Amino acid sequence: MPALALCAWAGQAAAAGIVEVVGASGAPIARVEADEWCIAWNHSVAGFEVRDCYALRDGRMVLEHSHQPDFAAGLGHIPGRGTQRSDGAGGYRIEGIGEAVPGNCYRLRVGSASVDHRLVAGDTNISLTALAAGESVAIRAGSAQTGNRTC
Repeated sequence: MPALALCAWAGQAAAAGIVEVVGASGAPIARVEADEWCIAWNHSVAGFEVRDCYALRDGRMVLEHSHQPDFAAGLGHIPGRGTQRSDGAGGYRIEGIGEAVPGNCYRLRVGSASVDHRLVAGDTNISLTALAAGESVAIRAGSAQTGNRTC
């Protein structure tokens, strides 16, 4: 599995969570040890970076916050789903979403090179587009002991 990436942070305790991206074949194409991570991409029309950030909380994958530099097509805050705050640079951040992801797994259709979907955890930044452009992948999370085998 040459595209498989593992990360650990020097000087910190090992993360309890594992985030894995599974390709169309059912084989993992990316993996990080992390309790917090983001899926980042470039907006398909405006081109700026958007991030949805997750955490593993009590064994559950939870959407924690989102950063959106603009109110471009398909983006925006849904009242009652977190709190919208300025990012100080003309964009906004939606904080406190706290939305559990059913089954600790969701499907993503990976975008083209201009969209460049990425898995970001700490200093690790893995281009899912480079590994699976145009494919449907499963993004799943679980503990280091049990992982998550379903999606």
